[in-house]
Amino acid sequence: MKKISIVVPVYNEEENIEQFYKEICRVMDSQDYDFELIFIDDGSADDTRVFIAALEDRDCRVQGIVLARNFGHQAALTCGLDQADGDAVITMDGDLQHPPQLVPLLLQQWEGGADVVQTIRQTTEGVSWLKKFTSRVYYKILNRLSKVPVQPGGSDFRLMDRRVVMAFRRYREQARFIRGLIGAMGYHQTTLTFIAPQRFAGKSKFSLHKMIHFALDGI
Repeated sequence: MKKISIVVPVYNEEENIEQFYKEICRVMDSQDYDFELIFIDDGSADDTRVFIAALEDRDCRVQGIVLARNFGHQAALTCGLDQADGDAVITMDGDLQHPPQLVPLLLQQWEGGADVVQTIRQTTEGVSWLKKFTSRVYYKILNRLSKVPVQPGGSDFRLMDRRVVMAFRRYREQARFIRGLIGAMGYHQTTLTFIAPQRFAGKSKFSLHKMIHFALDGI
């Protein structure tokens, strides 16, 4: 039976961990795959790691990795991709704005021959004008500077075949934009559009770091 690795970087998501776990298990238990769920706690200041540890005790499919400090979303993703050993790897956020219900569609496209299935966020329910504005500005600047076109609305919610993951591991840049790297690697890539729901719980604090993250994640 094929194995799917689900890599989830989290930062201060203590209110979302349990619900995310329940929903992803509900989806994956309906599919004909083994799976592992890898949480990377990116230096959370709340009890995120406690909730992850509790899930590890209950379910051997759950693995928690706790980083010593907040290294950032892209570094946490890289850590998870380095640990995943599935035939395919799905990366997604743990706040349920990357809907677990879309996972079977990612798997379907993978089984149909796609090496990478990249999701494109059309919009986010209830998103503010400021977040929409920062996203548009970011992509205009990025595409002026980048030699590789970056799709507006792209996110780090994607599926990668194992051979793509193994090739990605050879890229060891310190300051990295994973979506750009994956897009430039080649392979057979397809896209899937979605409308993101609002966060299940919690609220993102506004800061320059968060503003950049919103833009990077395709609002």
